[in-house]
Amino acid sequence: MKLFKLAKKFNNEEDGAVTVDWVVLTAAVVGLGVAALTAVKSGTNQLSGRINGYLSSVSVP
Repeated sequence: MKLFKLAKKFNNEEDGAVTVDWVVLTAAVVGLGVAALTAVKSGTNQLSGRINGYLSSVSVP
Protein backbone atom coordinates (compact mmCIF):
# COMPACT_ATOMS: atom_id res chain seq x y z
CA MET A 1 0.00 0.00 0.00
CA LYS A 2 2.81 2.41 0.80
CA LEU A 3 4.27 1.90 -2.66
CA PHE A 4 0.96 2.85 -4.30
CA LYS A 5 0.69 6.01 -2.19
CA LEU A 6 4.24 6.94 -3.14
CA ALA A 7 3.54 6.29 -6.83
CA LYS A 8 0.34 8.39 -6.67
CA LYS A 9 2.18 11.25 -4.98
CA PHE A 10 4.96 11.08 -7.58
CA ASN A 11 2.39 11.12 -10.39
CA ASN A 12 0.68 14.21 -8.97
CA GLU A 13 3.90 16.24 -8.68
CA GLU A 14 4.23 18.85 -11.42
CA ASP A 15 7.43 20.64 -10.40
CA GLY A 16 9.62 18.48 -12.64
CA ALA A 17 7.43 19.09 -15.67
CA VAL A 18 7.69 22.86 -15.22
CA THR A 19 11.46 22.57 -14.98
CA VAL A 20 11.61 20.60 -18.21
CA ASP A 21 9.45 23.22 -19.92
CA TRP A 22 11.79 26.00 -18.82
CA VAL A 23 14.85 24.06 -19.95
CA VAL A 24 13.31 23.54 -23.39
CA LEU A 25 12.32 27.20 -23.69
CA THR A 26 15.76 28.36 -22.58
CA ALA A 27 17.43 26.06 -25.10
CA ALA A 28 15.18 27.46 -27.83
CA VAL A 29 16.08 31.05 -26.93
CA VAL A 30 19.79 30.22 -26.90
CA GLY A 31 19.43 28.47 -30.26
CA LEU A 32 17.71 31.49 -31.78
CA GLY A 33 20.45 33.73 -30.40
CA VAL A 34 23.15 31.58 -31.98
CA ALA A 35 21.28 31.58 -35.28
CA ALA A 36 20.99 35.37 -35.19
CA LEU A 37 24.69 35.77 -34.43
CA THR A 38 25.56 33.45 -37.29
CA ALA A 39 23.43 35.48 -39.68
CA VAL A 40 24.99 38.78 -38.58
CA LYS A 41 28.56 37.45 -38.53
CA SER A 42 29.05 37.33 -42.30
CA GLY A 43 27.82 40.88 -42.81
CA THR A 44 29.98 42.13 -39.97
CA ASN A 45 33.06 40.42 -41.40
CA GLN A 46 32.44 41.99 -44.83
CA LEU A 47 31.93 45.44 -43.35
CA SER A 48 35.04 45.24 -41.19
CA GLY A 49 37.03 44.16 -44.25
CA ARG A 50 35.82 47.16 -46.21
CA ILE A 51 36.62 49.50 -43.31
CA ASN A 52 40.09 47.98 -43.03
CA GLY A 53 40.67 48.46 -46.75
CA TYR A 54 39.57 52.09 -46.59
CA LEU A 55 41.66 52.90 -43.53
CA SER A 56 44.70 51.22 -45.07
CA SER A 57 44.42 53.38 -48.19
CA VAL A 58 44.06 56.68 -46.36
CA SER A 59 47.27 58.59 -45.75
CA VAL A 60 47.69 60.62 -42.61
CA PRO A 61 49.68 63.83 -43.04
